[in-house]
Amino acid sequence: MLDEATRTAILKLREKGHGSRRIATALDVARETVREVIHSRSAKVPPLERNEAAGPWREEILELHARYEGHLGRVHEALTKDGATFSYQALTAFCRKHGIGHAPPLPAGRYDFPPGTEMQHDTSPHWANIAGVETKVQTASLVLCFSRMIFFQLYLRFTRFECKSFLAEAIAYFHGAANVCMVDNSNVVVASGTGEDMLPAPEMEAFGNRYGFHFKAHEKGDANRSARVEAPFHRIDKAFLTGGEFKDWGDLNLQARARCDEWNALHSNKLHASRRELFAAERPHLKPMPLHVPDVYQLHARTVDAEGYVHINRIRYSAPYRLIGRQLEVRETMARVELYDGPRTVAAHARVPGPLDARVTDPSHRPPRGEGRTKQGPPPEEATLLETEPRLAGYLAQLKKHSGGRRVPLRRLLSMVRDYPREPLMAAVTEAEQYGLCDLERLERMVLRQIAHDYFVLPAARIESEDDDE
Repeated sequence: MLDEATRTAILKLREKGHGSRRIATALDVARETVREVIHSRSAKVPPLERNEAAGPWREEILELHARYEGHLGRVHEALTKDGATFSYQALTAFCRKHGIGHAPPLPAGRYDFPPGTEMQHDTSPHWANIAGVETKVQTASLVLCFSRMIFFQLYLRFTRFECKSFLAEAIAYFHGAANVCMVDNSNVVVASGTGEDMLPAPEMEAFGNRYGFHFKAHEKGDANRSARVEAPFHRIDKAFLTGGEFKDWGDLNLQARARCDEWNALHSNKLHASRRELFAAERPHLKPMPLHVPDVYQLHARTVDAEGYVHINRIRYSAPYRLIGRQLEVRETMARVELYDGPRTVAAHARVPGPLDARVTDPSHRPPRGEGRTKQGPPPEEATLLETEPRLAGYLAQLKKHSGGRRVPLRRLLSMVRDYPREPLMAAVTEAEQYGLCDLERLERMVLRQIAHDYFVLPAARIESEDDDE
């Protein structure tokens, strides 16, 4: 079919008096075609009329499209049952041509980012060969929008704990943060809402405040808004993970960091410079690093089991055997797992991402073979009590005799020695020892009665009623 330029040339030559044969020879066009153009007297290309197999079914297609909410497979299946003979491809072509369920694409926007105004963060699932095993990984990436500086790391899973750890490492890599961190509406940062109405989780908002930036989400359906961070994921998959072999998770992320250094130093024909060169202009505009950056950790409360381990993410970490049955505070960072008994660190291990149900054991947490505490030996609480207050020796002997071999609640007595004034306590112990009183709850009430007027204000009636009970 002739285009409009050729058709216009035919009409102009005809106006100058040239015949159809000469025009056809000059333009290398068939003579019959020249005659058709001259006869039409129009340079516009006539519409191409083709019989559409789905044309007679237009009304049925519209009805079924609404019923099945745009699922063309169901629409074609229903039409076939009603006697239609055209293919599924003919149905989709007909719907595209007539705008049934297809809106025309809108032109993509262009976003300009001055230095230090925005950075974009997102994640994407990939596969990596770790220690010879194909493992599904979550790739987290952060990109500075002006210089296109990129930093990415890979994780077994990606929760808010991993998100904070990654962002802290990325911001340290950039030596600062931009004013805004753009995320999508499905990110772990989001607590509720989308776009401008997005509310970040309180812990993520507090994390951003520490570094001087705030989180923002692009509008729903506007994926191009975060194209700075979306585009490099294909390169990470094909130019880094595909064909790569990694000894373990540590080696994987070390190689990822080295690849970031390599890519950021390469000259970009699109940017007309390297990312490092553009970053030199952007760095003065970034938020400076805080004076002190504490390690990002996840807090757990765990009880040491009968085998002397605490369980974190189905990995067992050993604790000193004397703490069996004690509840500890566990702080999990990306590199270490630390166990605290109150404010004191009692154990620390390198964090292990897998395999599941693995055991991490420190030999010093186990009693030496054949040198464990014998059944006849005194418990450590008894030694602490006698060292703290030697005058308790007689009362302790009386408690042990009264127990008849059963366990004496020495921890309760040790807590009373540490919490209450020494002299009122010893006065109550002396009286209890005189009358053979071995009930520690009764002993504690005796101590409280002695210190009531010094430390508490109690109604006189209540004191008298307690005296009557005695």
